[in-house]
Amino acid sequence: MNVWILADDRMGNVNQLLGIAEAFGEGYKRVEVRYNAFIRLPNWMRGSSLVGVSTATRKALCSETEWPDVVLSAGRRSFPVACYIRRRSGGRTKIIQVMNPGRAVENKADLLILPAHDGRQATSRVMVVVGTPHCVNKERLAVERAKWAPVFQAYPHPRLSLIVGGATKDKPFTMAQAHALVEGVRARKMASLLITTSRRTPDEVVDLLQKELPQPMFFYRFGSAGENPYFGLLASADELVVTGDSMSMCSECCAAQVPVSIFAPDEMMSPKHKRFHEALYQAGLAVPLGKEPQAPRFSFNPAQEIAERIRTMFFSDG
Repeated sequence: MNVWILADDRMGNVNQLLGIAEAFGEGYKRVEVRYNAFIRLPNWMRGSSLVGVSTATRKALCSETEWPDVVLSAGRRSFPVACYIRRRSGGRTKIIQVMNPGRAVENKADLLILPAHDGRQATSRVMVVVGTPHCVNKERLAVERAKWAPVFQAYPHPRLSLIVGGATKDKPFTMAQAHALVEGVRARKMASLLITTSRRTPDEVVDLLQKELPQPMFFYRFGSAGENPYFGLLASADELVVTGDSMSMCSECCAAQVPVSIFAPDEMMSPKHKRFHEALYQAGLAVPLGKEPQAPRFSFNPAQEIAERIRTMFFSDG
């Protein structure tokens, strides 16, 4: 089975595709996709073409001679590239699309994966899942725990790992919210903290967290030298606190098999985010920061369910 994933510059999207590809268990090829200014065009205009991609991406794809059985894409921007690949394969390639690429073009996907908080109904070609697919599983956690053990050995248990996102399109991450996050984390009264920020975390918020949270503290500022310890923090925590702005981060934290609290002030979250968080709370996977967290009720990874659906729909002998 020949599987490709379209990996663009949004790591949240890429991690969802990696999770599905790894769960599918057939091996995969990672195709790097970068964009130019024409990416702003709507997908109904871009069609099944390479309009909107960089020269390097165009050259790489135009030189291909063997096309995949399955192409996985996520988000609006990479979907026309998946359609281009299917056209070049003579229609043989199946498109598995994570998140809606636009209502005008969504029927081009062979299987459309949508989160439950979008409010869509499942159909024969639309799969609805709680949370987002990801690549966090027991094996990955074990590898990351062992890799980061020498780094974190100086930080006593119980450890709280704090995963910090940032502002979204219409919702800023304010200093008042940062102070509330500090208070919520302090109230957990853990022996040590392991912290990582993201590219969207405002600099002043990063500075406040580093100054106001108690020691002993491991602190990774996004973009600093060295490997990002994100997965190591998931694997090495006794408890997790994650900001609710990233659905991917929340879903990945809920796979770590430790108690998870989500920091999600009302003014920071869109209605869609609130529906997503509520689904996690109802499933027993997390609680709002400030309530007493419990270990998740089950191992959480929609990627396994999606991979099985792909096999059943397109590659089952029955």
